[in-house]
Amino acid sequence: MKQEEVNTILHRMSKVIDNSQMVKLNTVLEEIMVESEFGEPLKPSEEILNIFLESKRLEGRSEKTLDLYRFTVEKMLEKIDKNICTITTDDIRTYLAEYRVEHNVSKATIDGIRRNLSSLYHWLEDEDYIFISPLRKIHKIKVTKKVKAAYSDEELEKLRDGCKYLRDLAIVEFLFSTGMRVGELVKLNRTDVNFEEREVKVLGKGDKERITYFDARTKLHLKEYLASRDDDNPSLFVSIRKPAKRLTEGGIEIMLKRLGIRCNVDHCHPHRYRRSCATAALEKGMPIEQVQRMLGHQQISTTLLYTVIKDSTVKNSHRKYLG
Repeated sequence: MKQEEVNTILHRMSKVIDNSQMVKLNTVLEEIMVESEFGEPLKPSEEILNIFLESKRLEGRSEKTLDLYRFTVEKMLEKIDKNICTITTDDIRTYLAEYRVEHNVSKATIDGIRRNLSSLYHWLEDEDYIFISPLRKIHKIKVTKKVKAAYSDEELEKLRDGCKYLRDLAIVEFLFSTGMRVGELVKLNRTDVNFEEREVKVLGKGDKERITYFDARTKLHLKEYLASRDDDNPSLFVSIRKPAKRLTEGGIEIMLKRLGIRCNVDHCHPHRYRRSCATAALEKGMPIEQVQRMLGHQQISTTLLYTVIKDSTVKNSHRKYLG
């Protein structure tokens, strides 16, 4: 069955059935059209989604990423009552437009949904479930990218002074000195730290391992914290309450939020330390390629989004290199 035939059937039936029946008829005809092209009945959407997720798991995607894929696709399937292989470009365009209005979300959020759906449909295309991805005609949504502010020197000192426990001070110093993700920090064990070389082995996104470094002040505070512990938990950072348990991302985020409130510092969260580390490194002359490696970014454009370069730094560099 060809698209022209489908259109002819829909046109003739439009005089005898209502709109909801027309939508259902169109869905059935699209499924028949796909089945005739591939010579076999379509698999259920949920089965196809599970195969997609398993393939991405084999590629090394994190469970958090897989959960996001599943959530995004299932939300779309709830709204678009079609088999996953028969959904069209217009279906997805309409879905994204309505989602933005209904949920009052930003363009960046909608573009994130588009990227996740694009991953699915490119996979469907590669695996011969469909001929061409309906996302090919839906281009990247232009988003105004705002470079978020790093901590000022004054804010960093206020946060250091506001720490109640040796552990909290060690975490604050460690996050700023290494620039690592909070998800990487909570996975660390004591054995991952080399105090002599002031370096730590990090397991980053996609289970990629890298070495990052910390300064002398962080070394002193971290050693002091570890010396104060009387537990045998291998985790680098553990709960204050006993029995000692490995800290979670949420636990660190709550601790830093409370610290920020106590010290009157707005937007106090782990990722801001990461941006602050990158910004400080660039201001002190570290090449952007090395900052990229330190942060574990695949693309240098991502690293640039984390950094805030002061006008005074540009002025001094201009005088240094261009006279």
